[in-house]
Amino acid sequence: MPGGAVMMATADVNRIEAPVTAKAYFMCAFAAFGGIFFGFDSGYISGVQGMSYFVRLITGIPYPAADASAATVAAFTLSSSDKSLITSILSAGTFFGAIIAGDLADFFGRRTTIILGCFVFIIGVVLQVASYGLGLMVAGRLIAGFGVGFVSAIIILYMSEIAPRKVRGAIVSGYQFCITIGLLLASCVDYATQNRDDTGSYRIPIGIQFAWALILGIGLLLLPESPRYFVKKGRVDKAAVVLARLRGQPADSEYIQQELAEIVANHEYEMQVIPQSGYFSSWFNCFKGGLFKPSSNLRRTILGTSLQMMQQWTGVNFVFYFGTTFFQELGTIPNPFLIGLITTLVNVCSTPISFWTIEKFGRRPLLIIGAAGMVVCQFIVAIVGTATGATAGAPVDVMIAFICIYIFFFASTWGPGAWVLIGEIFPLPIRSRGVALSTASNWLWNCIISVITPYMVGTDKGNLGPKVFFVWGSLCAVCFVYAYLLVPETKGLSLEQVDRMMEETNPRNSPKWVPHTTYASEMGMTDKGALSPEIVQEVERKGSAV
Repeated sequence: MPGGAVMMATADVNRIEAPVTAKAYFMCAFAAFGGIFFGFDSGYISGVQGMSYFVRLITGIPYPAADASAATVAAFTLSSSDKSLITSILSAGTFFGAIIAGDLADFFGRRTTIILGCFVFIIGVVLQVASYGLGLMVAGRLIAGFGVGFVSAIIILYMSEIAPRKVRGAIVSGYQFCITIGLLLASCVDYATQNRDDTGSYRIPIGIQFAWALILGIGLLLLPESPRYFVKKGRVDKAAVVLARLRGQPADSEYIQQELAEIVANHEYEMQVIPQSGYFSSWFNCFKGGLFKPSSNLRRTILGTSLQMMQQWTGVNFVFYFGTTFFQELGTIPNPFLIGLITTLVNVCSTPISFWTIEKFGRRPLLIIGAAGMVVCQFIVAIVGTATGATAGAPVDVMIAFICIYIFFFASTWGPGAWVLIGEIFPLPIRSRGVALSTASNWLWNCIISVITPYMVGTDKGNLGPKVFFVWGSLCAVCFVYAYLLVPETKGLSLEQVDRMMEETNPRNSPKWVPHTTYASEMGMTDKGALSPEIVQEVERKGSAV
């Protein structure tokens, strides 16, 4: 299709996406496997930090004797600073990895960047498996973090760009579901190796991660690149080929041409609004426009980064990162590893609900309802734990029950919802960098929370105990107000229609907005219904200059 060849377009808003075959759905869904990669790496560390062998290895403290005092048993744990370092260093790596991935995804492609992330991650895993002390473990987690940053940022971008609009929310929610599967598998492996008195106690959970990286990397070699990446690079003919493969239609079918014409026309429109003029300007473009204009790039970037910040503010990673050691330090739960396994299982079982609800009710209602539910649960846990001293018996049972209900609300709403939205709200010229910045925000706040939480709840530091849930509950209240005022509804819209919706309405009125025109009809169509050849030529020219 180079040289401005004829590309059929449409003014019908219902014909801007080709029908999709079952095979194409499976191709889109496979990318969600990257969540297992992310979830397992985030989840195994909580259990490992509570393993007796690992504690002795890092601290040098001998095992407490059978008749040891309660104070001696309580002292047999990693220091707050070691917990903070081991947990947060991964997030530090992922923050920088996500930022770098935004560039790589535009230079080399979405798929290639994810595969490179798998390779970097494997290097980090090798170092962690080889570790026999704190230094190499920390170095390995830092390098693995870069790999996770590549994957976590670009897998969302890739899935959002290839998924059909009517199930895009469900497919991207599948990524969050795979994160929960990874967390569950990590809990199971930790539970199985916790009592080993050798390096296998921590090396087995770490080493299993090789499998996830290999499966994702090899699997992506068999999948096509994003057609929107090829449009951005000016390779419209290649975009037609991969779009046809993704939709299960012939490359010259009218459906493929019409969908591609809308992508091309939208990209040219966005390039005219904010032209690209170099590497640094492409980053500055993420921050152009007015703060009070909902469709401005600045407003979208703030929305994406703050969504991921709010997801971390819900406090869910406190449970998954530090739950085992937190329950150990309470001293009222016989088997903290089992409680960690139960909370992770609730997370897994709750997430698939979002596959249906996110397309039935939309993104916005889920975030509002989810935040309200989490506020109630967090405050109940905090009040019961503080009033009773978290003594064994009914009070602890109530706390665990409401922690599980809280996880249910998170897993079925904010867990998938925030990831879905950041893949939808950015226009193509800044999409890779916008998603990268949003994901980096997730990891930045993940890192901050990982650093400060051990100091908040550690018995040798703040020793807040159950009172920490007052903090998370208050932050969830902020999430409720934020979702009501600032989150738009994107259900059922193509990525190009989301652009138009954000130009024409505000977040609170967005559920009422309906598409009424196409970019192809606005940018120029011939009398025979084809996209103006000048548009195609201009996209190819600008792409080749990148």
